[in-house]
Amino acid sequence: MSLDGQLKAVVNVKIPYQDADPAGVAWHGNYFRYFDLARCALLDKFNYGYREMEAAGHVWPIVDAKVRYVQTVSYDDEITVEALLVESEYRLKIKYEVRDASGRRVTKGETTQVAVTIATGELCLGSPQVLFDRLEELEKRLSQVED
Repeated sequence: MSLDGQLKAVVNVKIPYQDADPAGVAWHGNYFRYFDLARCALLDKFNYGYREMEAAGHVWPIVDAKVRYVQTVSYDDEITVEALLVESEYRLKIKYEVRDASGRRVTKGETTQVAVTIATGELCLGSPQVLFDRLEELEKRLSQVED
């Protein structure tokens, strides 16, 4: 069983004043920070956050990022950001949805990360075994809860 397409994390963000442009609208570049908050929460779910990645000998740079702005959000608005793991075998592909307080989707996006060995700087042609081990550990914990 793979957790791809099933594992997600949701974070809540209240748009701070400094994230807004002079019109009070959240600046478009800040959405990648909101994605990062949700991505970190997702990675923490299976104990493979950035510190754990580095301790295992890898960094995971983002090699592709996409965003589609549907509606604007403004200073002081409360949003939820959902990160969904959609692929893990050769890379980490994560999709995002940002919703306003009424539940309306305001933004969607996607990031792709690849593993790079810290010691050599070489790109890994597949995800390292430690990622699969962490996902498997989570699957076991989840199946025990269901039983």
